[in-house]
Amino acid sequence: MRVLAAAVLFTCALSVGAPARAADKKGGAPPVAPHTSDGIACDSPDPSQAGLNQCATNSAKGADVELNWIYAKVLAANATDSAFLEKFKAAQRAWLVFRDAQIAARYTSPADYGSVLPMCESGEYEQLTRDRIKQLNAWIEGTEEGDVCAGSYPMSRR
Repeated sequence: MRVLAAAVLFTCALSVGAPARAADKKGGAPPVAPHTSDGIACDSPDPSQAGLNQCATNSAKGADVELNWIYAKVLAANATDSAFLEKFKAAQRAWLVFRDAQIAARYTSPADYGSVLPMCESGEYEQLTRDRIKQLNAWIEGTEEGDVCAGSYPMSRR
């Protein structure tokens, strides 16, 4: 259990710190490890289960903030295309239903997981959210010139 907790903690610390590390490369402040409400660092070698749950929740919330940011960016980039906006918003609403159903299907008997359930659910939530961020980012990054199946993805500016 300690090995699993340490692995989850390490993954959470890496993913929560990712936006901070990216900002640091652009000249921003150095990354700061997230903390629990009682001041324990999420990258502490011996956190409590409550701390692990809180760190995983914080990490999932960070991914959600990123998702909302990229979603707004896609909306802004396509503000004049009402047909795209209608279908894009419908796709996002459907993805939200999928995300919640996926988590519910993965943890069908919450009582079986005890105190680790919030950490497990938050980890799944974050992973699904990060996967969706990559999907939405295609509308920002674009695709290679000549991609005949690009659909509504813009051509890359590279």
